[in-house]
Amino acid sequence: MQMEAPDLQKLFEFDSTCDQLRLAGELPLALDSRAMAILRKELVAHFGLATARKVLTRFGFIHGWCLAEGPGAGASWTPNPLPARPTQAGSEGPAALGFPGRLGAEGLTLKRSPEAEQHVRFLGPAEDPVCWTLCGLASGYLSRALGRDVVVLEDRCAAKGDASCHLRARTREGGGLERLEDLNAFQPERSAPDPEDLPGALRGPAKLRPLAHPPADSEPILDLTARSAGFRRLIELALRLAKVDSTVLITGESGTGKERVARLVHQASARAQGPFIAVNCGAITETLLESELFGHVRGAFTGAVQERAGLFETANGGTLMLDEVGEVPPAMQVKLLRVLQEREVRRVGDSNSRPIDVRVIAATNRDLAQEIAEGRFRKDLFYRLNVVELHVPALRERREDILPLARTLLAEAAERLGRPSLALSPRAADQLLRYGWPGNVRELENAMERAVALGQTAQTELEDLPDEVRQGVALPLALRHVKTLEEVQREYIQAVLELNGGNQTRTAEQLGIGSATLYRKLKSYAELRDRLKSGSL
Repeated sequence: MQMEAPDLQKLFEFDSTCDQLRLAGELPLALDSRAMAILRKELVAHFGLATARKVLTRFGFIHGWCLAEGPGAGASWTPNPLPARPTQAGSEGPAALGFPGRLGAEGLTLKRSPEAEQHVRFLGPAEDPVCWTLCGLASGYLSRALGRDVVVLEDRCAAKGDASCHLRARTREGGGLERLEDLNAFQPERSAPDPEDLPGALRGPAKLRPLAHPPADSEPILDLTARSAGFRRLIELALRLAKVDSTVLITGESGTGKERVARLVHQASARAQGPFIAVNCGAITETLLESELFGHVRGAFTGAVQERAGLFETANGGTLMLDEVGEVPPAMQVKLLRVLQEREVRRVGDSNSRPIDVRVIAATNRDLAQEIAEGRFRKDLFYRLNVVELHVPALRERREDILPLARTLLAEAAERLGRPSLALSPRAADQLLRYGWPGNVRELENAMERAVALGQTAQTELEDLPDEVRQGVALPLALRHVKTLEEVQREYIQAVLELNGGNQTRTAEQLGIGSATLYRKLKSYAELRDRLKSGSL
């Protein structure tokens, strides 16, 4: 089936009673193509290529859907293929709607796409098709006009060096919609049009994750950047806990920022004017840890030449953070439990106890329940520490926080090193979003400091990132379906080939396989093999 271009004259109408021009029955909003291009540039810079594509595609889809609902927007359909009607170069009439002729089984060629031209102008040549808004608009219009799922994809684009842009419509009946990534960018939000009015495959079933937008008021809270819903809930709970003096246990992987959360609780509490002291229990030997925490009197042990107060006394009126509390030896756990219960300390070598007024916040990257089961941690101490637990999610679990956090850390590193502030290039931002960050915020902080130290331009480029970040396997931004091992292997081989510019010998060496083995695998990957032959990889 094919679709004629909508009659633009029928879409426009002039209401003489109020001197208003209407498009498809609604007041139109004229947008300069340069303004749309700058919006695209800002979206890519702040959220990465993947999210920018989703936003602009979804915007086009809704626009196309609304146009198809307007008066005079009816489409004429024929069962047999018809040749596409030629268009004039530079025409921005039907081309602006994405239908310069008939969109049939053979697809539709755009001799000129303002969207591709502006992308190259503001962002440079692309590696993948970039006519996102046009594809979304055509998809929305066709889906509404036909009353069934139609997704228009771009398989050739002038922005990536092709002679022209080429669109192809896919339907579930005709094949092509079985790939969830094809549908992901067209996923509806809780906005017009009503999801109940959309075709079934585009309503957003549970297996398809809708595009997540950060809340408008997502600003750093007391030195903590929180845009993801999970981390914002953590911050809200921490702020509520700050109002009371309960002991808090902060859990989470190493490098997730547990100390920053502890500082947040302290800064928002009535103890904010008092000291905040953090001690790493795993970095001090057992004999020194007791003296460090509780203090000692003169002559208590060799080298104790004068009396010294411990950290519990030093933190009086404030907060003491016991970091890596899971590393505390069993003998010290008993003494620590007594201090927490009695609210008093006894210095090493002293017979008198001293009262303390201190809030204790403990933190660990260990599973204390498992430590208790294996006899390495006291159950009574665990219950004394775990009055309220705050779990800090790993950075890979709150991807909305990665880019704003990276920019904050980038600015901090630039100030610390005396360098001018840098921006993130689109390619660098996209890779930051896709990398797995096993070292969490600490690894991101080190990566940003390295980028500032080595950067030679006004923005951080992909080449300025550490090797493990650049060469790391790009993780999916949202796990939409379980992939087979064969799919994972093919995608990994493609990623390494792209990293090496299509060099198969170097790729085989890095993968630890022979060139013949790689050749046999490529023979079974038809699409990848074709890209290698055409030199587009």
